[in-house]
Amino acid sequence: MIAQLTGTVVDASQPGAVVLDVRGVGYELGVSRTTAADLPAPGTPGVTLLTRLRVSENAVALFGFSTREERAVFDRLVQIPKVGPALALKILSSFTPRQLAEVVACQDVGRMTAVPGVGKKSAPRLLLDLAQAFSKDPELKAIASAAAPLDLVGAGPAPTGGPSVVEEATAALLAMGLTPQEAEVVFEGLPDDATVEQAVRYALKRIGGRP
Repeated sequence: MIAQLTGTVVDASQPGAVVLDVRGVGYELGVSRTTAADLPAPGTPGVTLLTRLRVSENAVALFGFSTREERAVFDRLVQIPKVGPALALKILSSFTPRQLAEVVACQDVGRMTAVPGVGKKSAPRLLLDLAQAFSKDPELKAIASAAAPLDLVGAGPAPTGGPSVVEEATAALLAMGLTPQEAEVVFEGLPDDATVEQAVRYALKRIGGRP
């Protein structure tokens, strides 16, 4: 396992990739726009990137990260069905780890679908998978807890009770492909203090989705 590399950036001209020279060996690493922006000018020595090696049937690829937070989120993203390294980097190019924690906390389908490659049907499920990860994975939980107050404005649980929770949860279900008639009945018995995330999970259980 290659955990990190230290060397000189010799090429950063290609979007989403850099070449790091380590003692005469050039390593091409896939990177997010965030990491690329953190790098010094090409030719600067002593640049360290945290890394992850991914092996597939068709390729062996190395990915670089400027922070442990970003690498931790990448590790979790690529475990989600239908999220490969390329899409994970697009997500990390759109949000810093703490911004992503905000998007996940408020189950913001609109902001998630702004990521290239994330559609209206896949975004709600992706957000639910990430919500579970941010609540259970120690590293991701720390990221969410460390988010600055301004990062999390509006990112707490949705207002409890009332129609807004059901309306937002219904929108998420419709994006998954349910009909309005199906979505209308699955919230019967929903607790009054449920959040949007809890409402969606409740509905998925009732229609036979995963917990």
